[in-house]
Amino acid sequence: MMPHYATQRANMVDSQLSPNAVADPRIRTAMAAVAREDFVPASKRSMAYCDLPVEVAPGRTLLDPRSFGKLLVLAAVRPTDRVLDVGCATGYSTAVLARLSKSVVAVEQDADLVRLAIERLRADGVENATVVQNALVEGATEKAPYDVIVVEGGIEQLPQTLLSQLGEGGRLVAVIQQGVHGRAHLFVRENGRIGSRPDFDASVPILAGFRKSVGFVF
Repeated sequence: MMPHYATQRANMVDSQLSPNAVADPRIRTAMAAVAREDFVPASKRSMAYCDLPVEVAPGRTLLDPRSFGKLLVLAAVRPTDRVLDVGCATGYSTAVLARLSKSVVAVEQDADLVRLAIERLRADGVENATVVQNALVEGATEKAPYDVIVVEGGIEQLPQTLLSQLGEGGRLVAVIQQGVHGRAHLFVRENGRIGSRPDFDASVPILAGFRKSVGFVF
């Protein structure tokens, strides 16, 4: 008989990914392989496989499995891709992306989360990922360009700093939030220019540093 969490992981694939057009076997296999419960606080383990974002630190969450899985479909990550994971939190998203790509650079601005992500990824046996501490909106320019950039939370505006780190043919996926309504978008660099298109509806917590600037009112 499968362990308790393994059963929940299988149920997550069957009930949250399959009905929501996450059919790519590589994504399903990767998400079925990573023990999501190991990347949340002990007090939140019972919520690890809920269809809601799980808070792992004040103001920081793991995306719900449906939204995360659909972002991966939108990003179309290939085994040869170099990926930038923006806002990796405890490293769960990085562990999944590491199974889909050649290498991952994970960015986190909170020092405690950086240490935790490094520990959890090491425990998970991930060897093709690096965690760096930096402001999320700045990404990791020293290791650019990237084939894929995944933003692990909602944004009200997309900074040029991240778009500039996309290589030719590179894809950036993020959920743009407008109040309580959000929609995933795909940004692609082609011939040096950035194009974009909206995709699925989602509502996820906004990441630190990605809110629109509020101007002065006279």
